[in-house]
Amino acid sequence: MNQIIPKKSETLPSWDLSDLYVSPDDAALKKDLLSVERKAKNFHKKFRNKIKQMDGAALARSIVLYEKIDEDLSRIMSYAQLVHAGQVTDSKIGKFYQTIQERVMAISANLVFFTIELNAIGERSLSQKLKSNHLKNYASWLSDLRAFRNYQLDEKTERLLIDKQISGRSAWNRLFDETMARMSFRVMGKQKTIEQVLNMLSDSDGKNRKAGAKALGKELEKKQELFALITNTLAKDKEIEDRWRGYPSAQSSRNLSNQVDDEVVNALTAAVKTSYTDLSHRYYKLKAEWFGKRALDYWDRNAPLPNTGNTFYSWDDAKALVIEAYTNFSPKLGSIGKLFFVNNWIDAEPRAGKMSGAFAHPTVPSAHPYLLLNFMGRPRDVMTLAHELGHGIHQILAGAQGHLKCETPLTLAETASVFGEMLTFRSLLDQEKDPAQRKTFLAGKVEDMLNTVVRQIAFYDFELRVHEQRRQGELSVDQICDIWLTVQSESLGPAIRLHNEYKYFWCYIPHFIHSPFYVYAYAFGDCLVNALYSQYEKSKHGFSEHYIKMLKAGGTLRHKELLAPFNLDASDPLFWSKGLGVIANLIDQLEELG
Repeated sequence: MNQIIPKKSETLPSWDLSDLYVSPDDAALKKDLLSVERKAKNFHKKFRNKIKQMDGAALARSIVLYEKIDEDLSRIMSYAQLVHAGQVTDSKIGKFYQTIQERVMAISANLVFFTIELNAIGERSLSQKLKSNHLKNYASWLSDLRAFRNYQLDEKTERLLIDKQISGRSAWNRLFDETMARMSFRVMGKQKTIEQVLNMLSDSDGKNRKAGAKALGKELEKKQELFALITNTLAKDKEIEDRWRGYPSAQSSRNLSNQVDDEVVNALTAAVKTSYTDLSHRYYKLKAEWFGKRALDYWDRNAPLPNTGNTFYSWDDAKALVIEAYTNFSPKLGSIGKLFFVNNWIDAEPRAGKMSGAFAHPTVPSAHPYLLLNFMGRPRDVMTLAHELGHGIHQILAGAQGHLKCETPLTLAETASVFGEMLTFRSLLDQEKDPAQRKTFLAGKVEDMLNTVVRQIAFYDFELRVHEQRRQGELSVDQICDIWLTVQSESLGPAIRLHNEYKYFWCYIPHFIHSPFYVYAYAFGDCLVNALYSQYEKSKHGFSEHYIKMLKAGGTLRHKELLAPFNLDASDPLFWSKGLGVIANLIDQLEELG
């Protein structure tokens, strides 16, 4: 295996967005905006107040038109989002992004009536209409849509909420993104971006880890009031809309969109929290012993093991490792994965002004996904590449379902990405014969799993407490910090020492801002993947075919239907324990290695 320190001259890929539009000034973009605006207005004029009276075939034709308009809008909005993510601090790009968002929202308002009227159709009447073969094609989408029928408002109110989003939730999201992108951290006499500082927390030199952590905490403290204001405002905004819609809890809308009952998520959360002692507490105690300490400072939580140094991968090595892992599992998945590299669908260079973190944006089925990374050559960056590529491959396969049916609930969307990580990890482990290096890989995987399961459930717990307390009134910075430290102490355990500046680390987590209650999907996906991979190891024959079929289903099937070919049932109370048991077993192996 090649493990090298990347040359400074190594060129990392940046994406080519021309499959969407050539530039923000592209004449095709302006033409498409005018065209889709005209189509949306005509659609409103032609179909408003007429949906109930349509037969199945006519209703199917109207959905086809709606789907095309919505996909056109999504293509335009996807382009603006991707351009903005690559250059968050560029004022011209910011203006372009905001302008497009406002245009798309205004056009979308013409379509609001359609889903409202679809949900107003009685069950008996809809059953009759679904006898049409054309409409049957959209049965799963209609089912997903009607899950929200008890929480929808009248058309006028729904249009108002869309109009207000521009100056409300979307504006606060943009403020957060631009604030984070503009932040600079002075470490050891040099200015660094947040991605570079976060990368220092896994450096082999403890002095670098401490310096990075202290710099991060210092700068976040300076912005604490702003981040608290953003958090308070968005939590209140959500509470107001939830109250108007009648959702029973702050997380209910997320669970509904994920097609899981509140009780299932509560069972997952309870199972993970019960396992804190056996998982994170036990592992970090073991890691502290490896470092010859009774407890680790929080900046040592993701430190490389003692005497292992820094392992770096070049971009070419990372690409080869990930593609090989996917190909060994399924040549079809490997060939799809290669498309992202050959066609420049990835932006991997960490640079000032670029959005932090990583994501896979599906765009629209008539185009293809794009991946954003901030690649620095660490083993975790290789796993992030495997993770986001899993999303991208899934999005391509599901795209065959069409625009309205390709979207997968977050809980299942994270399955493909985490499974890709597992394939890559197992490939690396199988190739490595050196016992010390195998121990390093095992420890790294355990830490990744703890970050995916324990840390994300702690994040979810933090959100629950913040949103619940916000209903009683605005929260002070100290109150938010206290909630953060409480959940972090509970999840990490006594072997991790939290310093004063750590109380501000909630400030930089983007999921709290962009996607409330998203984070439990990572834990859901990890536990599901652990169970899936166990089945794969027991019987590999035909597994990849069933797996690909699951990914191709997009949003057309539910958990029970998707997992049935693997003899798995996520509603089984023991399901979560099995997934968590895989992590516990890896920690057992590390304890045996000493």
